[in-house]
Amino acid sequence: MLLPDDPNATIIMIATGTGIAPFRAFLWRMFKKSMKIIKFNGLAWLFFGVPTDTTVLYKPDLEWLAYKHKRNFRYDVAISREQKNAKGEKMYIQNRMAEYADELWEVLQKPTTHTYMCGLRGMEDGISEFMTKTAEKNGAVWKDFEKQMKRDGRWQF
Repeated sequence: MLLPDDPNATIIMIATGTGIAPFRAFLWRMFKKSMKIIKFNGLAWLFFGVPTDTTVLYKPDLEWLAYKHKRNFRYDVAISREQKNAKGEKMYIQNRMAEYADELWEVLQKPTTHTYMCGLRGMEDGISEFMTKTAEKNGAVWKDFEKQMKRDGRWQF
């Protein structure tokens, strides 16, 4: 997985568990002065799912980036064994994303938005279900939209 060349791109990252590793590298390239390759002016939005708070890998670094780069970095965590979703059930990554469904859908419409997923294969069904409902709510068919994003190199996992 490679970052887009556009320094103004929006980058949505969806990770579970150790799937955070490639996104950590992305973030360091975007924000760490010693590793900065491009002048990143876009938005990096990370959704990270883990079972417990103690399994949030790189937590101090991610919280520092969120604090230091408020305009360019958003960080949302779903902790399945410790948090509850709106229905009072376990909070999975797709539930956290659903809290921002309208905003996410709007961002995905931009041709400069790139989405990456990495982690447990089990998250794919939940993400797909969430995206299907969100697309339908907006008068679109998720599978068609997803295919187009893949053809454009904007949906990768």
